Amino acid sequence: MPAVAAVLFCVILAALAVFQIALIAGAPLGHLAWGGQDRVLPRQKRIGSVVSIVLYAAFALLALERVGLLDLLPSAVDPVVRVLMWIVFAYLVLGIPLNLISRSKPERYVMTPVATVLAVLALLVALA
Repeated sequence: MPAVAAVLFCVILAALAVFQIALIAGAPLGHLAWGGQDRVLPRQKRIGSVVSIVLYAAFALLALERVGLLDLLPSAVDPVVRVLMWIVFAYLVLGIPLNLISRSKPERYVMTPVATVLAVLALLVALA
C-alpha cells in the first residue's frame, strides 16, 4: 500500500508540475492558483511556480525513497528521510486551509480536494 500511495502521490505532483509549467508559460489559468487574483501570472508569481516545481520534484523523490522504490541515499539517512516525509505531510496539510480560504472559487473547489488527497497520500507514505 505505501508504494501505491507514493506512486499516486508522484503522479499528482507531476500533473501539478505540468499545470505550473503552463502558468509559467502564460496560460490564462491563474484563477486556479496563487489566490486566483491574476488570469495570467505576473513575473513574481511565475517565479513562485518555478519554486513549486522544484518542491514537487523534491517531494516526489523523497516519497519514492521513503517507500524503497528509489535508492539514491545511503540507508544511514533513512531516519532523516522519515522525518522529512513527515515535514512534507505537515506542509501539505497547511495547504488545505489556505486553498479553502482562497478568494477564488475555482481554486477552492479544485485545489482544496487536490491538497487534501496529496496530504492523505503523504501521510500513507510517512507511515510506511
